[in-house]
Order: sequence, then structure tokens, then C-alpha cells
Amino acid sequence: MTAAQYITQALQIGASDIHLVRGLTPRCRIDGSIREMGDIPLTEEACLALARELAGPALCRAGETGELDLARTIAGVRCRINLFRQQAAWSAAIRLLSDHIPALDELGLPRAAEEFPGYRQGLVLITGVTGSGKSTTLAAILNRINQTGARHILTLEDPIEYVYTPDRCVINQREIGRDTPSFASGLRAALREDPDVILVGEMRDLETIETALTAAETGHLVFSTVHTHSAADSIDRIVDVFPAGRQRQIRLQLSMTLKAVLSQQLLPRVGGGRVLACEVMKTDGAIRNLIREGKTPQIVNAIQTGGSIGNILMDMALHALLSAGSISGETYQSALRDPSAAVKKTAPFPPPLDRRRT
Repeated sequence: MTAAQYITQALQIGASDIHLVRGLTPRCRIDGSIREMGDIPLTEEACLALARELAGPALCRAGETGELDLARTIAGVRCRINLFRQQAAWSAAIRLLSDHIPALDELGLPRAAEEFPGYRQGLVLITGVTGSGKSTTLAAILNRINQTGARHILTLEDPIEYVYTPDRCVINQREIGRDTPSFASGLRAALREDPDVILVGEMRDLETIETALTAAETGHLVFSTVHTHSAADSIDRIVDVFPAGRQRQIRLQLSMTLKAVLSQQLLPRVGGGRVLACEVMKTDGAIRNLIREGKTPQIVNAIQTGGSIGNILMDMALHALLSAGSISGETYQSALRDPSAAVKKTAPFPPPLDRRRT
């Protein structure tokens, strides 16, 4: 089978990802679990042919580095593709994306997330493990800005996943490796390109984080992602990138620029599909002070007492889903951040809407 045929099949059965590996039957991910797509193992020659189909001329570049990230539309489906060599053969991980950017209120996000597109400056972080829906959330937020405000949106992505249709905004999307060498260099250039809103696909290194903080500090609205499990972890991850002698200064910058952190999990839903659980930390005076003083372990308590401004602790979000019958007790227990907090009290907010990956 061709890559296009695998992608068509995956779309029909509701898969989110495809894995093509030499010596294994083709596999896909449905509702978070890996399943077989066929019963014939792939040969090395078949994997090479699939890699050529997926990458085209860019496969030569991958031959030098051993891996390649790209995004393409194949068989009418927008896909994020990672090609990589393992044991001298090519493997592929393909994420199926939607051409349709969902509306922000379709995702089952907490109400506080509806405020993010209205921010005028500062830093907003969307966090979670790979496959937790960060890219979709960011796309929905940026598209809301596109539909409601006359601003200049500039994105730095690796690779470009969702392609925006400009509405009220001017939108420039730059791909790392094709349009600019790195996040850091693209972000430095962005400060001279008159943006109002900047999306940095990932906070990967010291220079990128430093420039993003400067951009947020100088009047831009900056969105980015971090691969962490909670708001407090995200702060520590950013600060720990810097040498000890600079961490106090970075904490001060972060306390002044950070507007909100949204941490996501996609969990198996009772009856099929997946459902979104979110932790929200909007910064207030107390949280800014904890960031500045390096007291991140106390941020959990500050989030828990900040319900009046929309803050939600992940464990309370999980309890709301359990109470609504959206997730099983086993899923609830495995997703808890603090097992000692299990089912202590009823969550003070309604559960999010179901969110399914296609």
C-alpha cells in the first residue's frame, strides 16, 4: 500500500496517528491506543518507498541528519510527518491533522481560556505531553484573534500544522528549516516585523526563551508550548534552562510577563473517544510573588484558592470528569497529580465538553 492509502484508511477508522516500521505490520493510534492496520509486516524496501513518497526531494536532507520533520497534505488530509532512521531502515510517524480549525468553544476548554484571545500583551503557555492537543488549542485561540481583531499574527512553527485563512488579521506563518533557521533566529527577526501576536511553536532553548520573554515584556502577546505536566512544572522548566546566576532575573521577568498557563491531558472517555482535562493558572499578585521568590511548590495551593479568577487545579478537573461519568475510576486514579487528593470534594465547575481527535 502507498502512504496515501494508509492515510485514507486511518481517516476512515478515526485514527490520530500512523506508525510505519520495518518488520512490523502498519499500526495506528485510535483513542490513545496502538492498533494494527494490516497483517503484512513492512519490508525495508517498502519503508524506503513510503519515505520517498512522504518526503519527496527532502529525503536527501533527511539522509544527512537521520530525521526529518515536515507537514504536507496527502490524499486530501493535512499531515504532520516525522521520518527517522532506526537500525538502518526508515520509519515514519504520521499525525493526521484537520483542515478545519475548530472554534474555541468547541474544544471543551475551561471558561478562562476564552479570555486568552483578548489579552494585549504578555506570555501565555499551553503545556502537556505530546498528543495532548496543544496545537489544536493554539490554533483555535489564534483563529479567534484572526476573526475578532485587526492585528498582525506571526507564527514560528516546526513544521506548520494548521494553515490559517486571514480574516481581520494579517497572518505570516514561518516554518523552521524552510523559512528561518531556528526558533531563536526567527523570533529575533520577528521583533522587527511589527507583530502584535507571536506564536513560538516550542520553548526549546535558552535563546528562544530569553527572546520570547523580551517580546512579551515589550508589548507583544506571545503564545508558546512547553512539554510539562503542570503550571508549576512549566515555570521550573523555563527557569532551569538558565545558569544559576541568571535564574533570579528570569524569575523576575517571568513574574511580570506570564499571563496564564493552560495544562492539558487527553484521556480515554467512557464509551469511546477522548475527553480533555485542563489545569488553568492565571497569574495574580500572589502567584507573581511566588514565581519571583522561587516558591513554585506553593503555586498548587495558590491555584486551588484562585477559583474566583478562573484558576482550576488539574486534580479538580479530573474529579469533575469522574463525577460526570466521562472517565472511569481507573483513568481518574492514573491521571491524578496528587493521589492523596482523590475525591475529596465536588469540583466547583462543570466538566468540559467531550473532545475527540480525528
